[in-house]
Amino acid sequence: MSRKVIHKIAMSGASGFVGTYLSEAFRKHGWDIVPLGRDAFKSDPQELAEKIEGADIIINLAGAPVISRWTEAYKKTMYSSRIDVTKKLIAACSLNRKKPALFISTSAVGYYASEGVHTEYNHVHADDFLGHLTKDWESEALKAEESGIRTIIFRFGIVLGKNGGALKQMITPFKMGMGGTVGDGSQDFSWIHIKDLLKAYEAAIQDDSYSGIYNLTAPNPTTNKGLTEAMGKALGRPTLMKIPNFVLKLQFGEGAKVLASGQNVVPERLLRKDFSFQFTEINEAVKDCVS
Repeated sequence: MSRKVIHKIAMSGASGFVGTYLSEAFRKHGWDIVPLGRDAFKSDPQELAEKIEGADIIINLAGAPVISRWTEAYKKTMYSSRIDVTKKLIAACSLNRKKPALFISTSAVGYYASEGVHTEYNHVHADDFLGHLTKDWESEALKAEESGIRTIIFRFGIVLGKNGGALKQMITPFKMGMGGTVGDGSQDFSWIHIKDLLKAYEAAIQDDSYSGIYNLTAPNPTTNKGLTEAMGKALGRPTLMKIPNFVLKLQFGEGAKVLASGQNVVPERLLRKDFSFQFTEINEAVKDCVS
């Protein structure tokens, strides 16, 4: 009989939608979770190193929300909450005598250009703010490898789940029959159900062959129109509204680009590992999330 492994996991962003879901699931395995709040990153690296002492896994989920009005000040907050936090985690790991065995950091499909189909092996990098932000974020995370730590970066699609994430912001107008597409709805929408996201983290933790960069997206991307129709079908409500791009621009400024454009991203590396997705189609994923 194999001995049950009890992991100690230090996690930044543990109070967010994804962090809360992962923490609850990991605790059911009997794993110990050490949440790293904002205050943990206001201290010097030695204090942070003491907080993560004994953790065999570091999960880095920190990052200010992308869907917001992008003033110059807020763009600095988006950058600092990702790159500076990651730098401090790497520095803290290097100070401890016993290094963590695994470092899992977050990125996003905003790494990719809005045109074409992208895999980890064949893609075009986005030459815009989000593209450069994600590239710098990943570069910092990959420095964990220099300390001999197995390092993984998950590029998130839009995470779908109950009571949180993107759907929480969308569901009220859809329930009122005021849901609809952004513009003509043709923009790509790469997504993942949070239950499959959890499975990917568990696989990465339990299988030492996982390393490097993985797209954390369902194998069948859709469009904004496909998401809208799935929401209407799941809720039994009409979806006749259209939100003009200029309205988003007025509300979010440069940040409107996140809603008005998208990426078509395929999880080729997970598929090569025969990773089994529970949710591969947007209709079944949305139905599970809103039921």
